[in-house]
Amino acid sequence: MAETMTSHEPATGKKLWSGSAGDPAAEIAKAREAFPDWADHSFTFRAETMRRVANVVRAKEKEFADLIARETGKPLWEAQQEVGIVIGKVDISIDAYSNRTGSTTFEGALGSKVAVRHRPHGVLGVLGPYNFPAHLPNGHIVPALLAGNTVVFKPSEKTPASGEFLVQCFHEGGVPENALRLVQGGIEVGKALAGDDGLDGLLFTGSAGAGKALAKQYADTPHKILAIEAGGNNPLVAWDMKDIHAAAAIITQSAFLSAGQRCTCARRLIVPEEGHEETLDEVLKLVDRIIVDHPHADPAPFMGPVIDNAAADNVQEQFVELMMKGGVPIKKLHRPDEEKPFLTPAIIDVTNVKNRPDVEIFGPVLQLVRVRNFEEAIAEANKTRFGLAASVLTRSPELYKQFWRGVRAGVVNWNKPTNGAPSTAPFGGVGISGNHRPSAYYAADYCAWPVTSVEAELCRASIGTGLKDPATEKTR
Repeated sequence: MAETMTSHEPATGKKLWSGSAGDPAAEIAKAREAFPDWADHSFTFRAETMRRVANVVRAKEKEFADLIARETGKPLWEAQQEVGIVIGKVDISIDAYSNRTGSTTFEGALGSKVAVRHRPHGVLGVLGPYNFPAHLPNGHIVPALLAGNTVVFKPSEKTPASGEFLVQCFHEGGVPENALRLVQGGIEVGKALAGDDGLDGLLFTGSAGAGKALAKQYADTPHKILAIEAGGNNPLVAWDMKDIHAAAAIITQSAFLSAGQRCTCARRLIVPEEGHEETLDEVLKLVDRIIVDHPHADPAPFMGPVIDNAAADNVQEQFVELMMKGGVPIKKLHRPDEEKPFLTPAIIDVTNVKNRPDVEIFGPVLQLVRVRNFEEAIAEANKTRFGLAASVLTRSPELYKQFWRGVRAGVVNWNKPTNGAPSTAPFGGVGISGNHRPSAYYAADYCAWPVTSVEAELCRASIGTGLKDPATEKTR
């Protein structure tokens, strides 16, 4: 008997969705059956199908945004932004495929031509996260389908309704039902999907721990593509800014957008030992004004709850652990209602905490670290196994250049937040934040593989060296 699943609204606790866990092997078999026909279609056909999908999402924009807001707890305005990104992803992916994995030819030797074309892998699995239940899996699904792959998608077990809605939009837009399959389920279903022999690759967005486990698993299957997009213990260095008010706004946005549930959120604020007080005061003024409320509240909240009570418990435990290790709270973490996963923004000074945990606290907690000079700031920024996003706020172009050269991250920003990376550029990290398979504009790279062909219309060949002289052979 299939496992029964339910989804609840974080802000209210109301049941939103119920269903049953699926069978990954059965869904992979259906996707395998659909692969030859879908791959045989021209790229133009597949691109036009994706544009019809975008039109379906556009027509259901309000309904989709409302569902995402209710299922994740994020503010409605933010859910609306997410749906807009889903729509915009189609044209960006079409452009990316043409630029990065299109067909090219050039002249070869002896009148031949060299052609480089790309082929789809086959059936790809997509594992999606809960923080962006539409945007992030869509960022894998669209490029994969454009390249001619078929897809089996498992949404996070915490956001099954949003995943189901997304797949319905693809089918209504003209993607054959078996070309994109949905399988619901929890961790065990995800493991079964990832490990199925019938899968030709896996595109994953989620925690660094799960990413490491997948990398180990796929070490024995080098013929399968694996793209990992994981989180980060991201540093934000604030050093000699011209506009303290703007800097405070960037720090606040970097740390607390989406209730800290973005893989690019700033986890560590690195400041000079002397002279950081004014910046911190401005940040605290903004944090005191942050509205934490349900998604549809009026006035609109800056942030909603974290995804569920278990997540809220975990963030609270991590905050307490930092205090027990010597961290000094500047702005304490509060949970107004113990029955709901609302958390208030928190800031804690961890400068003197020894053996500071190198973890991604996936919630509204910002750790302050004071250093003596800019060289120490870069060293502190790199004091992590992660390497997703990093940003420096400074009026000095030279300091930015020094930071860019010295920091280890896949996204390095100047006077901009750590979050909000553009879809028109590659997105990915190093260390345990990824496996050098950046997504966004570069997703096309891992959704198809290049085939090189040397081509001539006629057979023309001769062997000039290493053969016996035929005249000599006749005299024997």
